[in-house]
Amino acid sequence: MHQALEYDRTPRLYGRRRRLWAALLLGTAAVAYNGWLLEFLLPTGLDPRHSYVSELYAADQPFHRLFSGIEVACALLVTAGALLARCTLPGRLAAAGWWAAIAFAGCSVADTVVPMRCAPSVERSCEAVNPWHTTTSALVHFAIFSSMALLSAAAKAGCPRLPLIRRWGPWVLPCAMVCAVATVGPLFGGPGWHGVPQRAHLVLVGTWFALLAVALVRPPAHDQSATGNPTAAHTPARSLNGVSTATSQEDGLRSTAGL
Repeated sequence: MHQALEYDRTPRLYGRRRRLWAALLLGTAAVAYNGWLLEFLLPTGLDPRHSYVSELYAADQPFHRLFSGIEVACALLVTAGALLARCTLPGRLAAAGWWAAIAFAGCSVADTVVPMRCAPSVERSCEAVNPWHTTTSALVHFAIFSSMALLSAAAKAGCPRLPLIRRWGPWVLPCAMVCAVATVGPLFGGPGWHGVPQRAHLVLVGTWFALLAVALVRPPAHDQSATGNPTAAHTPARSLNGVSTATSQEDGLRSTAGL
């Protein structure tokens, strides 16, 4: 009997460890995704109010290697965290949401592979629209918004049961989308103040990763194993008269022993 309980407890402990690791990785990614805050400590020469964050790692900028490295590190953290979380939480919507997060990470790396040639906010001759970089940036936005929508829908459906995501996901997603749309001015010849909404968007994405991390650390009351199936210890069967099946079986064994 004790051996059976050990086998029953092992997958749940293993699944919880994976969730904790996923939470740690995503929490670190939330901080790394806002590495642009270093621009307030470094002589970048860019005005945060009127420059894109991607200008920090433009090819001709002095700190492009630093900010590119932060972007790649964040992508690796998100990928590892999403893969771990995908294996511990059930549901097709949730799985699709984690895969969208992985796609976001891949597009973020592509964003650094084809950076802006220069910083248009300080160099007038520099084009604001770099076809390859604009495409990868659009894919980054599409992937993160898809991940937010899918994981929020999964939480609302209760699979997985993540009340924190169910409550705040529907608020973070539209706010992040509005901020992203507010940054497209320079693409249509209307530069100025686009840096503020973009940095607000990055803070919201970081907040989203932090919410995921906290939600993974605080699993639902009805815990599930790594396979997504409730364990017998947490789902006792009940008979019609309110007495558990396990109790009835014990009574049967006692009466048999008495015979």
